[in-house]
Amino acid sequence: MAPGRTAFLFTALALLTVALFTADLLVGSVSVAPADIWAALTGGDCDPAIRDIILRIRLLKAVTALLAGAALAASGLQMQTLFRNPLAGPYVLGISSGAGLGVALFLLGAPLLGVSAHSFVQSLGIAGAAWLGAALVLLVVMAVSRRIKDIMVILILGMMFGSGISSIVEILQYLSSEAALKSFVIWTLGDVTGGNLALMLPVVAAGLVLSVAAIKPLNLLLLGENYARTMGLNVQRTRTLLFLSTVLLAGTVTAFCGPVGFIGLAVPHLARMLFASADHRILMPGSMLAGAALLLVCDLISKTLALPINTVTALMGIPVVIIVVVRNRNLF
Repeated sequence: MAPGRTAFLFTALALLTVALFTADLLVGSVSVAPADIWAALTGGDCDPAIRDIILRIRLLKAVTALLAGAALAASGLQMQTLFRNPLAGPYVLGISSGAGLGVALFLLGAPLLGVSAHSFVQSLGIAGAAWLGAALVLLVVMAVSRRIKDIMVILILGMMFGSGISSIVEILQYLSSEAALKSFVIWTLGDVTGGNLALMLPVVAAGLVLSVAAIKPLNLLLLGENYARTMGLNVQRTRTLLFLSTVLLAGTVTAFCGPVGFIGLAVPHLARMLFASADHRILMPGSMLAGAALLLVCDLISKTLALPINTVTALMGIPVVIIVVVRNRNLF
């Protein structure tokens, strides 16, 4: 692709993301004028109630959607390149399910430990449980991938891990109290309220920095690990880097936003189609921008129609996955 067209696409995508971010601040149950948003953000004259709505609710939601979309897209791109599988991703490989199991164990067991009333302890516990669950599943998948080279077998095993984890979570739900069960069910619907943004922001930022640092190794991995080794790449170190980045990104988003599906799977393919490139120097920032924009769109639709955000991401992501399956002959 010509550099001029790439620059134009990045500019257009960035402007679209800014426009969607602004729209996310405008849309809600309470009507807000653009002038009020500008006044609230710049410290100008604004009604105190409107200021609180913008700064304490809508701004936090918009920033959370921005971060979560970029994080899921980046982790999905990493997994697809590492496993050389177009259907790999945090959700399909069971990584998000592992994070969900950690959250389920904490949310359904927290009342018994007496920590449910302490919001910071609960937020930290949810995040830690999600990181641990995601890390354990990813370690198992990576260990299997070193023994089994067939990418379809790895994909099927990842899906089986996810199904098995879902069964364990259902058992936990059956045995839990009504209050704990309600809290967990609400979490599974997906949410970008941004109530834990102070903890989520630095962790996701660290994961995105690791993703950017892995751009060159990801380009070398495009032609396989043997080729990457001949080019001097330390494959084991790269795997560890991608492993850490994915756990931080997918685990954190799952912890604080719920199991948001299809963004990590669909967005990297959208970026490839949009930029017509396999170069991660283009794909990584492009996927981050596209993921942020798409989740902002999903949040707008979710607020407008009063639907859980997970249902919206699924309805928007499924067509992309179907197109990928149909176009990729290696899947048949």
